[in-house]
Amino acid sequence: MSKYYIISGEPSGDLHASNMMKELLLLDPNIDFRFWGGDLMAAVAKKKPTKHIKDLAFMGFVEVAKNIRTIFKNIAFCKHDILAYQPDVLILVDYPGFNLRIADWAKTQNIRVLYYISPTIWAWKENRVEIVKRACEKMFVILPFEVAVYKKHNYKADYVGHPLLDAIEQEKNKLPSKEEFISSNQLDNRPIIAVLPGSRKQEINLMFSIMLDVVNDFKDYQFVIAGTTNLPKEAYQPALDKNIKVVFNQTYALMHNAQAGIIKSGTSTLESALFRLPQVVCYKGGAVSYAIARMVVGNRVKYISLPNLILDKPVVKELIQSDLTTAHLKEELQRIISGKARETMLTEYDGLITLLGNSGASKKVANEIYNHLHAKK
Repeated sequence: MSKYYIISGEPSGDLHASNMMKELLLLDPNIDFRFWGGDLMAAVAKKKPTKHIKDLAFMGFVEVAKNIRTIFKNIAFCKHDILAYQPDVLILVDYPGFNLRIADWAKTQNIRVLYYISPTIWAWKENRVEIVKRACEKMFVILPFEVAVYKKHNYKADYVGHPLLDAIEQEKNKLPSKEEFISSNQLDNRPIIAVLPGSRKQEINLMFSIMLDVVNDFKDYQFVIAGTTNLPKEAYQPALDKNIKVVFNQTYALMHNAQAGIIKSGTSTLESALFRLPQVVCYKGGAVSYAIARMVVGNRVKYISLPNLILDKPVVKELIQSDLTTAHLKEELQRIISGKARETMLTEYDGLITLLGNSGASKKVANEIYNHLHAKK
């Protein structure tokens, strides 16, 4: 029996790791998984995670600093748990602040390390590539330009495609029609504006009220919030107080049936693009965390949203920090609900989808992992 230890620390990592695990089991049904992750990974492994992602997500410099003791306890526990399990391989999925520390340590323990979904070394802390080079046998990247970034540092990264294409392809045939979505969630017949405020408490605290402030300016539309069970229901009380519907664990169905979206920065910006959902991207961090981030990143990265980063141009509007105001959000939402700006964005989405290629990233990375491990035996 092969023993795989997998670490993911966020909802997107849980999704992509779970699809990778499904494909690995097709190659070797006798794999035993021990993992940090969420409910999707648990469903594949048919066991509970060693640590659940809901206890792991800390965003921003200040938030990390506040929880530093918990983070160090988790690192110590993780090391102990890996040694007790004695895996054949350690597979790290995204979650770089934590996973790079574990990778560096694992190398000293002669544990084989593979990494799936690269840290954003092209954005900041480019010296992290040195940890990858000394600790990771393989780095599997999901953005086309990342291969060249690693090549610059004399490291061969393997591009496997973007796993969101797999996730969306799997779900498309299951998605409800607009009529079914409206009926099952007790909505009315007005066009839908999707609101994705994020899955972290910090995101909700800093951005949710601004997102909701525009509702009264669009009375011909109904706003629907994408809720997550990773947060307590009380987090969505400001929407419920305004009689705004919150739907849980139906994000893809919501994107599929919405006219436009107010989307927090992150993976969901690319998901929106793949669903051809015109969007306004929102980001607001703590003042100190944001100031530090800007100082560290400098002018190396022009954009924060994945569609803009991949295409290297401003396809979607990004309202960042002080630019995220009710007035700006209202203005941008009006532009993309209908008209030329909307059509231009949809055309750019088509180019993005073509660039990313076909689905199959989960299968490809599983094959690469399996073949790599067995080639060295």
